[in-house]
Amino acid sequence: MDLEPAMMLGITFCAAVVAITGMAIYTSFGPPSQELDDPFDDHED
Repeated sequence: MDLEPAMMLGITFCAAVVAITGMAIYTSFGPPSQELDDPFDDHED
């Protein structure tokens, strides 16, 4: 299987986007989200 350089670049770009999106979702909703604090809760009156 011989991939053209443009196709390989496209696959690499798509893989990077999927990886960054997955990491963002994991950080937002996974176990690391327990360490996040809500800045609006800090300033409630």
